[in-house]
Amino acid sequence: MTAPQDTQRSLFALGNEAVVEGALIAGCSFYAGYPITPSSEIMECMASRIPATRDGVFIQMEDEIASMGAIVGASLAGRKAMTATSGPGFSLMQENLGLACMAETPLVVVNVMRGGPSTGLPTCPAQGDVQQARWGTHGDHPIIVLSASDVPECLEMTVTAFNFAEKYRTPVILLLDEITAHTRERIDIPPTGSFQIFNRGLPSMPPEWYKPYEDTMRGVSPMPPIGSGYRQHVTGLTHDLMGFPTQKPAEVNALMERLFRKIDQFFPDIMLVDEHRTEDAEIGVIAYGSVARAAKLAVDQAREQGYKAGLLTLKTLFPFPKPHVDKLARRCSKLIVPEMNMGQMSREVKRVASCQTSVRTINRVDGQIITPSQIQKAITQG
Repeated sequence: MTAPQDTQRSLFALGNEAVVEGALIAGCSFYAGYPITPSSEIMECMASRIPATRDGVFIQMEDEIASMGAIVGASLAGRKAMTATSGPGFSLMQENLGLACMAETPLVVVNVMRGGPSTGLPTCPAQGDVQQARWGTHGDHPIIVLSASDVPECLEMTVTAFNFAEKYRTPVILLLDEITAHTRERIDIPPTGSFQIFNRGLPSMPPEWYKPYEDTMRGVSPMPPIGSGYRQHVTGLTHDLMGFPTQKPAEVNALMERLFRKIDQFFPDIMLVDEHRTEDAEIGVIAYGSVARAAKLAVDQAREQGYKAGLLTLKTLFPFPKPHVDKLARRCSKLIVPEMNMGQMSREVKRVASCQTSVRTINRVDGQIITPSQIQKAITQG
């Protein structure tokens, strides 16, 4: 079993390796997965690390469908559970991801994006799964989608993903791109106890009073492990407070409204961004993932040329950080959205900001990175 760390230690780690460190800090004790580049290092590291933790379980599954099913089951049994994949595997996970949404099952899915559709551009950088992360599984459903732009953030945002999953009893997707996942940087692993860690709420009432999907002030029902004496009924069907299928309009509406309300009312807690030199910015850049690093350098270089540029880095992609984008749009004459797809996030930016300022996109889908010079050119051109 891994001993608690009393002092800070440093690693020269890949982004994928930092994800593993973050998961273990958050208390992940179950990993099921199937290898696929460029996410495979997460599975490889988990195979060696998680069995060394207390009650840690690692399982290589036969495919991504089974991987997703395994972590749903593990979470229902009380484990903090995670899997990791890349584009084609993420597509296979969508049906069971929908089950997790309907059953309000806290879990973390890491998707290291690569070019697509289908098998696409293996190991080449891309950001083409942004809207799939939001809407990949069918039906109305709230979901939390996070991103990381460098290796330390891979650790930080993995911890955040687990905390959000447990706090709001919902699946959380962490999107990385190949550049972030395969960049090697120094990260500092803080002593045990340095991070605030959330665990799912447990019922305080006796089993005979427990209703597994009862509404609460936060909209989040307590969730005991299956087998702990509390009766549960888990289904992908729309259900009542006890978990039994229902088609009664009042019960259907109450469930759907609560699923959205438990996320909507905590937008300020969930919508995470970083701002760089935006205080007096007249030209705004909005980016996420590894592109945000190129954008930060471009902003600094543009500033040296006398352009008042600023960067808004989206760490939460969904729920879309509308208040932060709206605030930047109100004071900028131009917004620039660089991303390695055909414009999946820029459409969200245009929806919020197009009535207030112009929105320019920089898109790249050839498996190559967006460079600082590309972004700087867009900043300095009229």
